[in-house]
Amino acid sequence: MGRMASHPQTPQQTPPMNPPTVGFDLDMTLIDSRPGIRANYRALSEETGVPVDYDLVVSRLGPPVEHELANWFPAAEVAAAADRYREIYPTHAITPTGALAGAREAVAAVRALGGRAIVVTAKHEPSAKLHLAHLGIEPDAVIGRLWAEAKAEALLAHGAGVYVGDHTADVRGAKAANCLSVAVTTGPCDAQELWAAGADAVLPDLTGFPARLSAWVAASGAGRF
Repeated sequence: MGRMASHPQTPQQTPPMNPPTVGFDLDMTLIDSRPGIRANYRALSEETGVPVDYDLVVSRLGPPVEHELANWFPAAEVAAAADRYREIYPTHAITPTGALAGAREAVAAVRALGGRAIVVTAKHEPSAKLHLAHLGIEPDAVIGRLWAEAKAEALLAHGAGVYVGDHTADVRGAKAANCLSVAVTTGPCDAQELWAAGADAVLPDLTGFPARLSAWVAASGAGRF
């Protein structure tokens, strides 16, 4: 556990090192937000009278909340439902949500190397910051409301060389920014899907990330992550 697989057909990126800037996704990469999101959808459902399958919702986290709400609410009501979802989120979703294995250590490892750790997420930015503060995870910047290839906007702006995520859309975002794509299987996508999307490395979780990052930076990005 903690040892990354290598994929023989995946080309190696060589982003600038010394020191590295590493981007992380949030939901199901750094945090297990399923309990909090389930609670928030339950509260929204009870308030609006619109039935929602909470277990199905949390099995496919990743896209912006509007994408999921469109499965349950009429199209004309999705925007208002999303606004209300975000309004009640701090009340219901922050406390039940925990950090995933290795999350704190992964962020700390970047900073220990003199680098910058940023969080780039589809989540509403104030909500993302509340999660991180509650869990004592301290990135250098948090950028919200970006999904898939749009994440490249923040990754490029911050000069990121690596992006870590759990979804095939995170792989696409990394590639759009010419970042090394490191994927974890703690979210809805399995290793085969992540490799097929073009990930450069796939981990079972973040526990092995610090050692791999240190070795890779010491080698100035030479070889596989």
